[in-house]
Amino acid sequence: MCREEIYRKRVERFQELLRENNIEAAVVRTVSTFIYFTGVKWLRPALMIPQEGEPWVMVFKNETDLFKQKSWIEDVREYQKVEELMVEISSWIRKSGFMSAGLEISVERDSYTLFHELFKRLNMGVEVVDTLPLIMQLRMVKDECELEAMRVAGQIAMKGMDRAKEVIKPGVSELEIANEVRHVLMKEGSEWPLVYVSSGPRIHAEPFKDVFVEEGKFLTVVIGTDYDNYYANMTRSFIPGGADDLSRRGIEAVSEAYEKALELTKPGIKFSQIEAEIKKIYEEKGLDEYYIKGYTHGVGLLIEEPPITTIVTRHWTWKPIPGMTLAMIHTPLMLPNGAVKKEDTILITENGPEFLTYDV
Repeated sequence: MCREEIYRKRVERFQELLRENNIEAAVVRTVSTFIYFTGVKWLRPALMIPQEGEPWVMVFKNETDLFKQKSWIEDVREYQKVEELMVEISSWIRKSGFMSAGLEISVERDSYTLFHELFKRLNMGVEVVDTLPLIMQLRMVKDECELEAMRVAGQIAMKGMDRAKEVIKPGVSELEIANEVRHVLMKEGSEWPLVYVSSGPRIHAEPFKDVFVEEGKFLTVVIGTDYDNYYANMTRSFIPGGADDLSRRGIEAVSEAYEKALELTKPGIKFSQIEAEIKKIYEEKGLDEYYIKGYTHGVGLLIEEPPITTIVTRHWTWKPIPGMTLAMIHTPLMLPNGAVKKEDTILITENGPEFLTYDV
């Protein structure tokens, strides 16, 4: 956990952004941003940050003592019924005379459209502004406290991948492999690990109990390991029983694209320019029909966060910034016998990438 002064500084920087954008207060409901400002992973969170002054939190009745032990926030208020939470927040906004309020409009847990619509109905006349871009402006660049946690997460992810290598063999189910990996990750301190295992042509697939490793088919393992709430992301593809010609070409092409991405992903170069160079490699090898666009995404409090070139087209024009932590190359080749992928988490620095996961 970071020192109190770091969390205070994050709140103060966010308050500066609120003032610059004429947003009088912000209500934080998403778990990851709640962690970013409070230092505590808490379900059904509610953090209120005014443009000026101290933030305050609402928790369920009798949770206050434990929350105060874990967080630096001093003003903690309780509620017992869900409607009491909404009433308290709306009352605060009215009594303060706020005419604008920020909400993080996301797809993350506890950031529901239902909540946004209810908030707007209870606060008629208040301009509701999406604060996600402002929050991610802060979160995309990691401080040393965050990086310490991510480096540990990377080491844990590598241990999980080592275990995957040991148990992958024909006849073993995807679920068996995932469970073996999760056991290692959680034993090493990961609290919310994410493990995807897919045999054959599926990407980022939840493991099935009745789908098994087969000779000649790619088996892809995606690991997201958290430590002190921060993730590292690592992916490898395996082909038990040996590869045919197309599979070998795919493996070679992905390896070459991986090295090209590492070479080019640095400050000043747009993600779209790097993506174009990766595409050239696949075209030259006659594999472009199998190529799925989107070579990188951010990693931090979420396993996938901005910049997300994999699904958000406007992020293609962004450029890497020192302090960004990225998973790459996310870009897979989807061959008839499965996905070929090699992905590591790296830190962008002025002197080149620092690997948070890697082959040992």
